[in-house]
Amino acid sequence: MQRRTFLTGTLATLALPALARPATAAIRLADMRGSFGAEARDLRPDATDDQSRALQRAIDAAAAGGRALYIPAGRYTVSNLRLPSGTRLIGVPGQTRLVYRGGGHMIFAEGVENVGLDGLVLDGANLGLGEYAPALVHLVQARAVAITDCEVLGSAQSGIALDRSSGRVENTTVRGAAQAGIRSVEARGLRLSGNIVTDCANGGILVHRWKEGEDNTIVSGNRIERIAARDGGSGQNGNGINVFRAHGVIISDNHISDCALTAVRVNAGSNVQVTGNTALRSGETGLFVEFGTQGAVVSANLVDGAATGISVSNFDHDGRLAVVSGNIVRNLKTTIPYEDPNQGRGIGIAVEADTTVTGNVIENAPEFGMVLGWGPYLRNVTATGNVIRKAGVGIAVSVAEGARSTVIANNILSGVENGAVVGYRWNERATGDLARGPEDWPHLTVAGNRVS
Repeated sequence: MQRRTFLTGTLATLALPALARPATAAIRLADMRGSFGAEARDLRPDATDDQSRALQRAIDAAAAGGRALYIPAGRYTVSNLRLPSGTRLIGVPGQTRLVYRGGGHMIFAEGVENVGLDGLVLDGANLGLGEYAPALVHLVQARAVAITDCEVLGSAQSGIALDRSSGRVENTTVRGAAQAGIRSVEARGLRLSGNIVTDCANGGILVHRWKEGEDNTIVSGNRIERIAARDGGSGQNGNGINVFRAHGVIISDNHISDCALTAVRVNAGSNVQVTGNTALRSGETGLFVEFGTQGAVVSANLVDGAATGISVSNFDHDGRLAVVSGNIVRNLKTTIPYEDPNQGRGIGIAVEADTTVTGNVIENAPEFGMVLGWGPYLRNVTATGNVIRKAGVGIAVSVAEGARSTVIANNILSGVENGAVVGYRWNERATGDLARGPEDWPHLTVAGNRVS
């Protein structure tokens, strides 16, 4: 035997145990934790009758004994399951399928801790849930939740709803929910990472609070696709990631595409970071920071295809204080999916108050590369070191009465057909090209811009 052949055969032999591990990982994990099989409690895989009572008995017994419950591969028709503290359900990924039979809820827990779901397919079969059930999996005041490597399919409401809960949802697929994929209200330390959320009717991942307050949820590394706005509106629905009244949220490194309205929408959520995300083909705004948000970092994102790429707005509702830096925004469009003559379109980046806009690259903005201010809603804005290519107007800045200090300096503007820097009173063009000829506007400094 040649040395090369010997080495190849040896490496292949050594690799065999490693290749076999994933198929038995759940079983070995369950065995190591002292779990027992659900079949010992009269649970029958692929039975046509209702398995709810048998599974509930097994869940209760395992939790009471401090053990995980391994559920073998197969199809189980269930409903109205309630999880006690210490529940740990482990299935064979893709093969252990719990199918909702209707008549109330599927999985519910309240006031519990250390609850885990691992490797399960939870199929709502698009059957109606009770009015009290906002999701196929609904956990209330649950501490140290762990939902991992699951699939949540065909919910008639949301896929997963977490109320006043802490823990993590990781590497889980939520598909075909009639409301949102994953919905959190008043989180107490939550991480949503590595999930796939697709084809949901009204929202992808929602991080909401009843009243403004610290939330500190981390939404990272998720893939969100094809989010509709079935119930309409001008912002309530159709968002890939939506933060509402929740402070301290981090939204990072997500891939978000084909949302009816917005890839990321932050409404009244202060001290928020939106960094490193990819937003493709948004119906309205790619990344939207609005209504009372104070303190936002919008950095190193890529936005391709939206009516407005990035918007930091609503100074009239105390929206202010942001850094918009290092983003690429391109291929903007002039249509939105609802009627509103005041909603911007064909715009790369729009900001209003106490904001630095620096180091961004904007390309193919048919109306405006940037819009700084709206009427009197302009204060303490700098736009420096940006590159704007192929825009109607490079930078539109408000010169309406009440507009305040703004610096536009050292930007490169190329292929700006209707002017490099132009002043506007609301929608009305009010100046010449300020980058080519100085005009006396006391609140404006326009200097060092290169136009070609």
